[in-house]
Amino acid sequence: MERIEHQGIVEKIDGQKVRVRIVQASGCAQCKVAGHCNASETKVKMIDVAGVSDASALRVGDSVRVWASATVAFRALLLCFGVPFVLMVATLAVAVSLTADETLGGGLALLSLAPYYGLLYLFRRRIGKSVSFHIQPVGTL
Repeated sequence: MERIEHQGIVEKIDGQKVRVRIVQASGCAQCKVAGHCNASETKVKMIDVAGVSDASALRVGDSVRVWASATVAFRALLLCFGVPFVLMVATLAVAVSLTADETLGGGLALLSLAPYYGLLYLFRRRIGKSVSFHIQPVGTL
């Protein structure tokens, strides 16, 4: 099974919920002159992994791998970027064809995102069950 994985550090353990800090580096961030170049960038992300049955075996500061299947990653990308893009383009096309006003169409296309992201927020727990991460200590398969 294909999967997307990142190495991280355990930041917090709360029952069966583990918070992991992941440092994502761009390709040039590893370069020797990255400190003198504006192109290099690193991003620190926090990921909450819920339902970790063996969380008691982990300690804050432990190095771990956080992973999700490629299917789960694709579903998350679709919900966050694919559906909103289609919604905006469809709203723009309908609004411009009905009103012939591109400014109004653009505004309505942007406004169409508010209810969509509002629905995502309302259903975040249900979506969280289908878009989940897994965790394992570094050095284990």
